[in-house]
Amino acid sequence: MGAKILHDIESNIKIEKIYETSKLIEHLYGIKIPPNFPFVGDNAFAHEAGIHVDGVLKKVENYEPIKPEMVGAKRRIVLGKLIGAHAVESKLQEFKYNFSKEQILEITKRVKDLGDKGKKVTEQDLLAIADDLLGRKRSEKIKLVDLRVYDDYGKKPFAFVKLQIDDKEKISTSECVGVVDSALNAIRNVEYKNIKNIKLEEYHLDAISGGSDALAEVTIRVGDRKRSIVAKGVHEDIVMASVVAFINGLNIIIE
Repeated sequence: MGAKILHDIESNIKIEKIYETSKLIEHLYGIKIPPNFPFVGDNAFAHEAGIHVDGVLKKVENYEPIKPEMVGAKRRIVLGKLIGAHAVESKLQEFKYNFSKEQILEITKRVKDLGDKGKKVTEQDLLAIADDLLGRKRSEKIKLVDLRVYDDYGKKPFAFVKLQIDDKEKISTSECVGVVDSALNAIRNVEYKNIKNIKLEEYHLDAISGGSDALAEVTIRVGDRKRSIVAKGVHEDIVMASVVAFINGLNIIIE
């Protein structure tokens, strides 16, 4: 990328595949890429601080020497305690929400409050705050009806899933290398709009209580070619927490 950007040297490397290839290697070998790595690190095209985001929204060249799409990545506005009103308004406009300046400031305050408590703030949280301010409940297009996962010794894990989508039940199965992969791929195999094109880009697991009955909190980033969002799920079972997070993400990103 240095040769390309600084000296305009061409090669046979498909630079638009750099990010995707990096993530594939990270997944296969289990070696986490440091967030501050150029081009492929989580922070490479991520923006959170209010003044910073305001500058990006006005002129991206202020903080990005190249467009993220050049290496197959995406620009991310991070929700947290440093977020500013302009960033919150931009995020809400992505989901076709329009608020007054006073309402934007109130939503921004609530997002900052969550961030100050050390919580990961997701697009799911942002929309819940926005809907609460409007006094409405966000409708769920996709609901989980049944999930069964089989992990027999010596065999690939197998998952069966039944979803309710637009008042119709759809069934799907999948066989993958892990129980979580099997469950999420079974959902992606359902015939509905662009589900097949939505990829799991990031996965993070936290235990939010102690003991053998600890609650698992799964935070994921899912995306298609247009955008990516962060969602989360909480459950006693890791597979269920992962499925809840994935379905929450689908309900936001699928139009």
